[in-house]
Amino acid sequence: MTRSQPVREVIDALEAEAETDRASEDTPDVGIIMGSDSDLDTMYGAYEALTELGFEEVTDYDDPPEARFSFETYVVSAHRTPELMYAYGETARDRGLDVIIAGAGGKSADLPNMTASVAYPLPVVGVPVQEKSVDSVVGMPTGAPIVAVDAGKSFNAALSAVQVLARAHPELADRLEAYHDDLQDGVGDVSRRLHEAGTERFRADRE
Repeated sequence: MTRSQPVREVIDALEAEAETDRASEDTPDVGIIMGSDSDLDTMYGAYEALTELGFEEVTDYDDPPEARFSFETYVVSAHRTPELMYAYGETARDRGLDVIIAGAGGKSADLPNMTASVAYPLPVVGVPVQEKSVDSVVGMPTGAPIVAVDAGKSFNAALSAVQVLARAHPELADRLEAYHDDLQDGVGDVSRRLHEAGTERFRADRE
């Protein structure tokens, strides 16, 4: 039984939303969860990647953003609020989510793994917030899969989430290709400037 009233309120809201019949365009496509708000600086990369690709954040289910693709963000602790973790994972599909990005730190970074088990078959991308969290996040047994990125790489986790969505939404594939083209253009521009300026001048101009 949940003892915390604030936690109970979040669980009630998730369960109520799962019972609400909304069009897929009005529900978040991606869920970002983290074990503590202290993980937010690391998980902010996922926010940056999604917003760069045209996603908007849902903060009120009854007043969704105008963007076609959106995401939500919650703090969900596997150890301190297991009821919330279960409620989040169990309602994820009914609330319209297609993929979850889950980050956790410490040596017992269980949130991504447990969420992957509870939300199965919804894909979960795990983000080890710290280097010491990698083994915990990637250590799922055969038959209970999770996708994971390297420590701190929540930006890449978001790109992976959008890749999943792009299979059903060609416009997201176009956005990903445009993003990759921009990366290539940036490398090409730096390469040209380095060659033309020479190493010493290029280094001085960067400082």
